[in-house]
Amino acid sequence: MPAPAFPVLDEIRTLPTVDVLVAGGGSAGCVAAIAAARTGARVLLVERHGTLGGIGTSVLDTFYGFYTPGPNLHVVGGIAQEVVGHLTARDAAFIRPNTYGAGGGVTYSPEVLTMLWDELVTGSGADVLFHATALDTATDPETGAVTDVLLATRNGLLRVAAHTVVDTTGDADICARAGAGFDSARPDAPVQALTTTFRVAGVDTERARSFPKEELFALMARAARGGDYDLPRQEGSIHRTPVEGVSLANMTRVEGVDPTDVHQLSRAEIAGRRQVGEYVRFLRDLVPGYEKAALVGLSAHIGVREARRIHGDYRLTAEDVLGARRFPDAIARCGAPIEDHSGGTDTLWRYIPDDGTYDIPLRCLLPVGLPNVVVAGRCLSASHEAHASARSIAQCMAMGQAAGTLAALGAAEGKAAREVDVKTLQGRLRDDGAIL
Repeated sequence: MPAPAFPVLDEIRTLPTVDVLVAGGGSAGCVAAIAAARTGARVLLVERHGTLGGIGTSVLDTFYGFYTPGPNLHVVGGIAQEVVGHLTARDAAFIRPNTYGAGGGVTYSPEVLTMLWDELVTGSGADVLFHATALDTATDPETGAVTDVLLATRNGLLRVAAHTVVDTTGDADICARAGAGFDSARPDAPVQALTTTFRVAGVDTERARSFPKEELFALMARAARGGDYDLPRQEGSIHRTPVEGVSLANMTRVEGVDPTDVHQLSRAEIAGRRQVGEYVRFLRDLVPGYEKAALVGLSAHIGVREARRIHGDYRLTAEDVLGARRFPDAIARCGAPIEDHSGGTDTLWRYIPDDGTYDIPLRCLLPVGLPNVVVAGRCLSASHEAHASARSIAQCMAMGQAAGTLAALGAAEGKAAREVDVKTLQGRLRDDGAIL
């Protein structure tokens, strides 16, 4: 029997050419689009869902990475700090200590942040196309540059050309489609577990906060050993939110998943939600302050910590992180510890000695072989261990500002991204409030 014909494949419409195409509207992508547009570029931001913010609005409610452990040194500014300022002004955010001493976290209302991203991105002059997935790329056979990106939408297939493409898909989809090298989840290599978060209402916040985390974790372990509760992770966090009596839990753990495989990811979604039921039951039955708690929210999808990591001009290593290394092409700073959720019932934490910080170099955002593509966010070029530190959302936003600014400068100068003078980029970033 012959394969069926799909006429839609012959009906690809072309969108106007842009200076900068940002693929992926998560935290890194939103900031990249804002930075590029404010630098004078014609920008199109494409996002596969109907909201901006990615993990930061669909899974989590806290930005980590703005502050270091210990002295709580402020290490991320620029557009990311502007976002925090807007949230705070709307009484939709506060700073709270991390459960594991990893520096202050900015806890916010995901709903307010979702609307704020709309305002900031469109207010910058960037165009947004929702419900559009980057499906494939076309490349120049001589230079390797990405000439066009194919988008799958409700209106059929669309193609768009751009001077520079910023890959903020999280999974490095553009880079992978264009043939760039990357590291990914493999059975023989460690990979971060996935997590479905949830919110419960009706919490007696003061009683819940007064119950020490050490006792909570010990209670989890006893409950799991007793066989009455299936709790793969026997620690994690549950914390107050800007809404009185509502707490968000980051506790579930689904291991051994390649997030770029649709079949594995589908099974993980179901497993994560099943685990939510177990953790809610545990909290209601055994933990002070949660006796009347009711499940009122699930993350829109399971949270992915690690998927593809590109092969960039430089690969950030654990030695760089723990050695507080400086780089001449620095575009962001980080003091977050290595936070490894690779498996088991707990999490591995390795802190930078002496409350230090390290630089994220521009070369980690430049994929080998793709002269007009820049990445930002968790698909940066890094080892598994280094990635477990640099993936914090504040750093993703800082990388996004660098990538968007670089892309716009390159378009204005008619240069490939990697040809832009790094000192010029760093000067612009500092002028725009970034901390380098």
